Amino acid sequence: MTSSLPAPLTRTADGQDLQAVLLDMDGTLVDTEGTWWDAEVEVFAELGHTLDESWRHVVVGGPMTRSAGFLLEVTSADISLGELTVLLNEKFTARLAQGVPLMPGARRLLAELAAHRVPTALVSASHRTVIDRMLLSLGPQHFALTLAGDELERTKPHPDPYLTAATRLAADPARCAVVEDTATGVASAEAAGCRVVAVPSVAPIEPARGRTVVDSLEDVDLPFLRSLMSVVHPPAPAD
Repeated sequence: MTSSLPAPLTRTADGQDLQAVLLDMDGTLVDTEGTWWDAEVEVFAELGHTLDESWRHVVVGGPMTRSAGFLLEVTSADISLGELTVLLNEKFTARLAQGVPLMPGARRLLAELAAHRVPTALVSASHRTVIDRMLLSLGPQHFALTLAGDELERTKPHPDPYLTAATRLAADPARCAVVEDTATGVASAEAAGCRVVAVPSVAPIEPARGRTVVDSLEDVDLPFLRSLMSVVHPPAPAD
């Protein structure tokens, strides 16, 4: 199991303005958003309910309790939130045994960050058991810190996950580059004051002040992430 405590940090001599890179997991580094949806569909089918495809964009990228709570509300399934959460995690973990591919560019980006000794954190709304399984594919050596959704009182879209990660890495949130794939994760990172790169996985995400949208992780490398620190954004318009 990978500890959520940070490893010793090493700053690079160049590009000191970029103090850390904070990465989401599901849909960003690993292609699991579809796997989560398939697990949800399977669980609710066993409960006698059919999930509408239009609900998929609502549950993607959020904490388990929010996604499960929404599905309970719209289906009126006869099961408690706690029981449903356990079932969903069990179904999802079982599907991971079949293998989950990394997103294009993920392995190359992780290797590049490690080679340049850039402090890197994995910040996910998924539970610790899921993260530890995923790390078998991602490589725990790529991360100075991993943070799970069930290790915090409040997870995404609250800023707590990214604020906590930055604090444990002794980094200024404003000097952290975050890579996310959903509006929920983007909201969390932006509320924490980080520079955000959005790589939309299921639903589109629009560019905004302090946010850059790209098509794929293939478009993201260390020089690109460092360049975000030097971008001067115009002040937000007055109300």
